[in-house]
Amino acid sequence: MSEIITDTSTSLLHTEHLNVVYNAGKQNEMRSLQDVSLDIYREEFVIVFGPSGCGKSTLLYSLAALQAPTSGEIFCNGRAFSQMTKKDVLLYHQTGMGIIFQAFFLIPSLTIIDNICLPKLFRNEDKKKRREEGMELLKRFGILEQAYKFPSELSGGQKQRASIARSLINKPDIIFADEPVGNLDSASATNVMAILKELNEVDKKTIILVTHEPNHLPYGDRNIFMKDGKLIREEVHKEKRPLAPAVTAVPKIEAEKRSPELEMLLRSFQGMPQEQVSSLLMPYKIKQMMFHIFSEITEEQVKITEGFLQEYLFQNLNREQLQTMLDTEMTAGGASWNARRADSFSHRVDDLVTLARKMKEKPEETKNDVGAYLNKLFDLQCNEEQMARFQSILNERLENKIDTEGLNHLLDLSWKKGGLGIHKFTARRVASEVEIICLIKY
Repeated sequence: MSEIITDTSTSLLHTEHLNVVYNAGKQNEMRSLQDVSLDIYREEFVIVFGPSGCGKSTLLYSLAALQAPTSGEIFCNGRAFSQMTKKDVLLYHQTGMGIIFQAFFLIPSLTIIDNICLPKLFRNEDKKKRREEGMELLKRFGILEQAYKFPSELSGGQKQRASIARSLINKPDIIFADEPVGNLDSASATNVMAILKELNEVDKKTIILVTHEPNHLPYGDRNIFMKDGKLIREEVHKEKRPLAPAVTAVPKIEAEKRSPELEMLLRSFQGMPQEQVSSLLMPYKIKQMMFHIFSEITEEQVKITEGFLQEYLFQNLNREQLQTMLDTEMTAGGASWNARRADSFSHRVDDLVTLARKMKEKPEETKNDVGAYLNKLFDLQCNEEQMARFQSILNERLENKIDTEGLNHLLDLSWKKGGLGIHKFTARRVASEVEIICLIKY
């Protein structure tokens, strides 16, 4: 942790005593930003974190030149926004930055490829060339087959990947992301965050993301915390500021000691020891287990149960004790579940965690156990021949030769074409169960 520093000579974006006030001087006056001085440096992945209403989105829109400050100044590459002409600002919006919204904002009457190419249309660029570039982006993000569909025909994750492609079409240096995974399920959210991390590390884009989700913090090179319109502190995970004070390097895991699956899982946590990553993933593991296994409980019960799950994962509670605490009334320190639900939940958690731990300790010996567990859990009723193919497909995922989408595809693919041929809904559930096991393992 360090104090927030500013340096106009080296920063890409810089704010000086920035204030944004709504309804100034009136009874309902609201100070969205208060005396914000900040620098964003080239190729950083910066996360602005804070509760709803703290001013983080206002800061993002101010840096994107979409929100005029009440007072203070914003600079891009050393040039003040207030000194730019309308043409300069337009050029910044068209080619200097791209923006990704929580609500996607794809135009419903346009196909996906036309939505993606829209920023180039405004620049009167050649239709054939812009389409080729748009198709390349669709291919990169795995939605090429959606090119001529309309937004209403896509899933939330596909819409957001299309939105990311649109933000990149004019090759900007800066990508702004406003709660980009707020409307997505957990699997799609993880995919989008991995894409943003790749854009930062491979494409060298500067990423500025605002969020209220603590699970996203490990993705940031630098995390800036906000409260009541003010910057209160920052945490630096990966120093990218030029001429900054020396930071003690965090030891890296040697690549040859990492399993292929761990390599995939840790793409977004470069430079952290496995023990630290496991600790950072703990809240995410617990949250995903809660929503994966059961969701028909109150928010208060969820929070209480998350605490019990944490104790269970740290092996401070066994299965019987977890079941007892779930079935105990809140007034007595429990979660107020009924006995049947507590029994079902605790057994499901125990099955998942036991299998995941076996996978970690003896991966080769446990692969068949995963297949048997899934066959029983989802009542697949596989015969000997089907079970052999099912296990072969599972091994592809467990050995990290395919991702979860590939696993889902092979489970859903017809038997004649080399798949397992199970119902697509069941295929998704099986693939999701495998991902939870892989997650808990770490």
